[in-house]
Amino acid sequence: MLRDIDWFPLFLSLRVALLATACSLVVGLSMAFLLARRRFIGRELVIALVTLPVLLPPTVLGFYLLQILGRQGLVGRMLDQSLGVTVVFSWVAAVIASAVVSMPFLIQTARAAFEGVDPDLEAAARTLGRSEVDIFFTVTLPLSWRGIIAGTALCFARAMGEFGATLMVAGNIPGRTQTLPVAIYDAVQSNNQDLANYLVLTITFVTVMILLLIGQATRALRW
Repeated sequence: MLRDIDWFPLFLSLRVALLATACSLVVGLSMAFLLARRRFIGRELVIALVTLPVLLPPTVLGFYLLQILGRQGLVGRMLDQSLGVTVVFSWVAAVIASAVVSMPFLIQTARAAFEGVDPDLEAAARTLGRSEVDIFFTVTLPLSWRGIIAGTALCFARAMGEFGATLMVAGNIPGRTQTLPVAIYDAVQSNNQDLANYLVLTITFVTVMILLLIGQATRALRW
């Protein structure tokens, strides 16, 4: 039975989750730090928009992304006309969908971690002539890294299990865009219970193992 299983969905899901988490770290940490340290007009609206992907059904998010990234969408049409690139129904679309759905988990956790850093410590570093960038990497980040790692783990786990938005913008193309959650759905729809069981156990095992490894690394770094 194991020889007959196509493991492409697993490898694709891992690649999509890793890339989505990496994108979320770049964008999400910047957003989290901005919301934790700055007060500006429209801040509450930004917080609401950041939280929105957690509350909306994934298929609704997928529909919005389809309207933006599709050939008739603003971004999709520009990419198609200028570069000849089509994003929808590709693994890149799966990465974008997973990042949009999972990023709020990182932003909210990292924001709480940044807000937990004593501002007096950052102010003391400023009196020593440190730049804001230097303060972030030598004071703020080391004091908030546990929350950031926790947010990263949640982000990866959510990206690994993303289904609705991915199906909307990336589709279900075996060997190209079929991630593991979509393959599970496909197996259930075709009444292939054995395959569905194997795939469900696989995604559960892989996700738990990665979370355990992150937890072990976090405990090791404490020392």
